[in-house]
Amino acid sequence: MVTEDQIKAALKTVKYPGFSRDIVSFGLVKGIQIDDAAVTVQLALATNEPAIPRAIKTEAEAALRMVPGIAEPKVLIDIHAPPVGAGAAGVGATRIEGVEHVIAVASGKGGVGKSTVAANLAIALDQTSARVGLCDCDIYGPSISLMFGIRERPTATEENKIIPIEQYNLKLMSMGFLLDDASPAVLRGPMVTRYTQQFLRQVEWGKLDYLVLDLPPGTGDIQLTIVQTVALAGAIIVTTPQEVALIDARKASTMFEKVNVPVLGLIENMSYFISPDTGKRYDIFGSGGGAREAKRLRVPLLGQIPIDIATRESGDRGMPITAEAPDSAVAAEFMKVARHLRATVG
Repeated sequence: MVTEDQIKAALKTVKYPGFSRDIVSFGLVKGIQIDDAAVTVQLALATNEPAIPRAIKTEAEAALRMVPGIAEPKVLIDIHAPPVGAGAAGVGATRIEGVEHVIAVASGKGGVGKSTVAANLAIALDQTSARVGLCDCDIYGPSISLMFGIRERPTATEENKIIPIEQYNLKLMSMGFLLDDASPAVLRGPMVTRYTQQFLRQVEWGKLDYLVLDLPPGTGDIQLTIVQTVALAGAIIVTTPQEVALIDARKASTMFEKVNVPVLGLIENMSYFISPDTGKRYDIFGSGGGAREAKRLRVPLLGQIPIDIATRESGDRGMPITAEAPDSAVAAEFMKVARHLRATVG
C-alpha cells in the first residue's frame, strides 16, 4: 500500500521552476488521495504564467510514476491570480502590513559595500520626508547594528510583535541586535528562513513609505524566501566596477528577473578615489564597469559612490555619513538615488 509519506517524498524532488526549493516546502500541496494504485494530488498555485503549472504537472506526475505501487498518478492544479502588488511569479508574494513599498538591496557577492549602501540609502530616503525602515536580512553576517552604533536589545509588545530599534528616525531590525559581537548565528536553513520571516512579518513596523531590505550576498535560501513571499517594489543591485564583481551582479539580476521582480537600477560602489591631498582621481577598480553593466541589463545606473575615508570612519563609529555629513559628496550621491526612487517607485 502506497503511503502519503512516500508520495510527499516523491513530490519533494520536483523543484518550483527557477528555484532550488521544492513544491512541498513551498506549501503548494493541498491534498493527497490514495485509491489502491491510483493517486490524485491537489496543488494550488498563484501565477499568471501558464508554463509554470504545465511544467510542475509534468514533473510531478513523472516523479509519482517512479514510486512502486502507483500506476495511475494524477496531478490537479488549482490556479489563482497572484495578489495585487505581488512581485514573484509563482507562490503568491504578499505585502507587509503597513508598508507601502519594499525595496531589496542585493549583491551577487560579498565585500562590495552593500550594507553601507543600504544604510545610507535608507537615511537619504528619510531625508526626503519619507517614513523609512531598514531590515538587515543577513542572518549570518549582520552589519546594521554596528553601522548604527546600537547595543540595545529590541523588546516585544503584548501581542508578541518585535518593537524595532529607532535610530536616525529609521525603524531598524537586525540579528545583530540579538547577538553579541563575537557570537555566530549557528542555524540551519529552515531556522534561517523562520527568522527572516519573523523579522519581516512579526516586527511592529507601523506605517512606512519604504522598507529597505539589506539582503545577504548571493542567491541563496534567504533571497529566494523573500522574493517568493514578500511583494517587492523592486531590487537595487550593488557592485564594484571590476569584472569579477560584475559577473556576480549579473547573477543577482537574473534571479530577480526569473521571479518578475523589477531591477530598479545598479549602484556602483567604490567607484573611484579622490586623493585628499592632491585632489587627483584614481580608478582603483577600473572605470566604466557599472555603466556598461547597467546598459547591458537595460536598467539605470543610479549612482557612483566613491571610496571615501570619512564614509568608512563614520560607518565604523556607528554614524552613517549621510546622516552625519549631509553636505558631503557621498551623501549627495545617495540623495540623488533616493530622489530617483521617489520619482520611479512612488
